[in-house]
Amino acid sequence: MLDFQIPRITSDKSDDDHGSFVIEPLDRGFGYTFGNSLRRVLLSSLSGAAVTSVRIEGVRHEFSSIEGVTEDVTDIILNLKGIVCRMHSDASEVEAPLVITGPGEITAGDIDLPAGVEILNPKLHIATLEKKTKLEVYLTIGRGRGYRPAEDNKTDDQPIGV
Repeated sequence: MLDFQIPRITSDKSDDDHGSFVIEPLDRGFGYTFGNSLRRVLLSSLSGAAVTSVRIEGVRHEFSSIEGVTEDVTDIILNLKGIVCRMHSDASEVEAPLVITGPGEITAGDIDLPAGVEILNPKLHIATLEKKTKLEVYLTIGRGRGYRPAEDNKTDDQPIGV
């Protein structure tokens, strides 16, 4: 008959930001299996903030180009997806406009953020305006957990287009 002992879980030390727990006894190799599963669950449960939708004035679809802007709309959207945000407020989502007239480089630091929202990579390149072109981009920054497909972010009152 197998000699199986029920593992005991004890808290070695813990505070608001860190915890150390001991699970014993475990058979050889079970610690890695258990630890990897626990790590995956904890990482997928982390909450964060990100750009959830983008509206660019005067653009009908994501495959168009904007006169006076070096990048096409697809590249601009991909650059916006690279923004790393932190929300200090309790709001589930906020609007952040990016209205700028060129020429010059547009970075994530040019976004007009509401109180309680911070961009952690403000030097991220968004687009380059070649001449006196006005670019109006309206971002929705929302909080969530894990990955959500774009279809889950759409609302009934949201305008069609980019």
